[in-house]
Amino acid sequence: MQSQHHFKTIVLSDIHLGTAGSKAREVTSFIKQYSCERLILNGDIIDGWQLKKYGSWKKRHTAFLRAILKTIEKKDTKVYYLRGNHDDFLDQILPFSIGPNFKILKELTIESGDKKYYVVHGDIFDLVTKKAKWLAHIGDLGYTFLLWVNKKYNHYRRSKGLAYYSLSKRVKQSIKVAVNYVSDFEEQLAELARSKNCDGIICGHIHQPAIKTFNQIKYMNSGDWVENLSALVEDHNGNWEIVYYSVQKKYQEYDEEAISKRYQKDFDDNESDIDFSYSDLFNLK
Repeated sequence: MQSQHHFKTIVLSDIHLGTAGSKAREVTSFIKQYSCERLILNGDIIDGWQLKKYGSWKKRHTAFLRAILKTIEKKDTKVYYLRGNHDDFLDQILPFSIGPNFKILKELTIESGDKKYYVVHGDIFDLVTKKAKWLAHIGDLGYTFLLWVNKKYNHYRRSKGLAYYSLSKRVKQSIKVAVNYVSDFEEQLAELARSKNCDGIICGHIHQPAIKTFNQIKYMNSGDWVENLSALVEDHNGNWEIVYYSVQKKYQEYDEEAISKRYQKDFDDNESDIDFSYSDLFNLK
């Protein structure tokens, strides 16, 4: 697939707005850089779990939502927001539409070339999320702590002139149980697509970008904007690929001093919070 700035479809998932680990500035920059006819926000875009407890909503999180609205207004992009497990508060309003170009759904089936794909966040096969939600919240706490350690570690790396390193991603890749879970997840989602009479499935949830084939069923995962900064894109010929946002590429045109200042600005989490509650954000009770 040739490099381009306009795609037929872009799929983003697991942005986790409202958390310190969310790369909101980077995904907003990505949305402004690329355009598409169809934008799918495939779950966990807003992290309701953490906003209910200890998360905070910042200006950069609002900026992403504004960028989506501008995309609809200026580029006539059709946006589909699919509910994930961390934004399960959307269950209160599903299905929901705002005008002709913005829909909130639980699942979606799309056509791509001569193929048909089932699009869903992916927590449908997560037994921990479905059957033992309290355990999922404990896991979320551990993951949040790991992201905090990762943030401190990368502050140190930046001071030494080293590139960003995802400690949380490395830990997950090193744990055999996690690797087995990912493998089972991928195969189960591929079988779900088959049961829906589709040629493939598009999902998120596990923060592992991938394009694979299981018994002639294509499995595609858009990854996340906490660790991988990745998206799925489709060109106008029905070809799909994973696109990564590169921090290093973003700053390559600046000199060393400018890089340091801009890099610090983009990753500084000390800006003030916007003072409103989780329920006020969507006017939901």
